[in-house]
Amino acid sequence: MTRATRLFHCASGTAAAEMALVLPLLLALICSCVELGNYFMDEHRLIKAVRDGARFAARQDVSNFTGCSGNVTGQVLTDTQNVVMTGVLSGGDVSMPNISTSNVTVSIVGCSTTAGGQNMLGIYSGIKNGSGTVVGAPIVNVSASVPYAPAMRAFGWNGSGLTLNASQQAAVMGW
Repeated sequence: MTRATRLFHCASGTAAAEMALVLPLLLALICSCVELGNYFMDEHRLIKAVRDGARFAARQDVSNFTGCSGNVTGQVLTDTQNVVMTGVLSGGDVSMPNISTSNVTVSIVGCSTTAGGQNMLGIYSGIKNGSGTVVGAPIVNVSASVPYAPAMRAFGWNGSGLTLNASQQAAVMGW
């Protein structure tokens, strides 16, 4: 057998050559799976935090909310932002990267007297606007828009331009 014929029949480096060809694709697939999982985890965390914030704001006394529209101010705003960011009223660690008080908004989006054809004036019968008209339950809206912090930023991808958004509404019930 000649040297050229032996070279074509030799299979000793085949596995290494195939691994060298497939490895970049496998690494790209693994990194993208990790990044996608991180994105969904951060999104889930933000949705849960905003839901908790809306639930907290809805349990505040109705007298803390004036009118049926506009931004919420004062202690209710500060406390709700803290609940969204940390899960507690004060102290606590920030629950996700890149979130701050400027990312969280709390507003009243309307007042409702009915829901699904049901009259909601029972516990809200004393809530009136400035002209004395019963307005019903103030609806509080808590929303957050947070820049995404990628898991693969060590490899050069900074995720610029990606934001996580969440919003939740709840009727104010008081304590």
